[in-house]
Amino acid sequence: MDIHRRFVETNEAQLYVETAGSGFPLVLVHGFSLDTRMWDDQFEYLAQHYHVIRYDMRGFGQSSLPTQDSYSHIEDLHALLNHLSVEAAYLVGLSMGGQCVVDFALTYPDTVRALILIDSGLSGFSWSQEHSALMGAIRQQASQDGTQAAKETWLAHPFFAPALRQPLVAARLRQNMADYSGWHFMNADPGRGIEPPAIHRLSHITAPTLIIVGDNDVPDLLAMSDILAQHVQYAQKVVVAGAGHMADMEAPDQVNEAILHF
Repeated sequence: MDIHRRFVETNEAQLYVETAGSGFPLVLVHGFSLDTRMWDDQFEYLAQHYHVIRYDMRGFGQSSLPTQDSYSHIEDLHALLNHLSVEAAYLVGLSMGGQCVVDFALTYPDTVRALILIDSGLSGFSWSQEHSALMGAIRQQASQDGTQAAKETWLAHPFFAPALRQPLVAARLRQNMADYSGWHFMNADPGRGIEPPAIHRLSHITAPTLIIVGDNDVPDLLAMSDILAQHVQYAQKVVVAGAGHMADMEAPDQVNEAILHF
């Protein structure tokens, strides 16, 4: 299969992009601290059916790091699709990537034909005290001990525990984390979201939406999946038994089948 790799200039940043396949566009948006490689089990498989686009969000993978200037992941994605002459697409996002595509669907509804949200974040959700305290501790550790120590603590987050029990998945996650710059642990991110946040506007999403969640994900993410399923107008929910936060990597066959069936 031919895979096209390139860098695209968008909004004063360079985004690393890979495309493959033909047909209706389908965009894969990765989670926090990860990059395009987390979609390895989906990319070529889905490219047998669609024109698949995966890219590193600003600050991750091979894409530009943020500067002190304000920016938007949503506007980066919009500029990327315009550059690729994509007028409408299916959007697939995991965790932070899910939050991004939900916000995108509220901002550019005519561009989104369907949403597939895997262990998705949700802007405006009030995270638990446990999660907030852990993220604060990781940032403090980064300032004291450096990014490598912070990345090791982040990888020990309950998010990743089920995935780390699978040796091949664990090796991929560890490599992804080793390659992550750790920039967000050392810097205040000037990225801006949408106002009001998505949690208050979910009923405005008109695109058919598939919500996929591992039943072993952390309580915050399970709660977000419930909120999405309850308030998005045309939503279906699939629970992946035995999977945690990285359902696409932990149970790729089930996730791929759910996407194609949807």
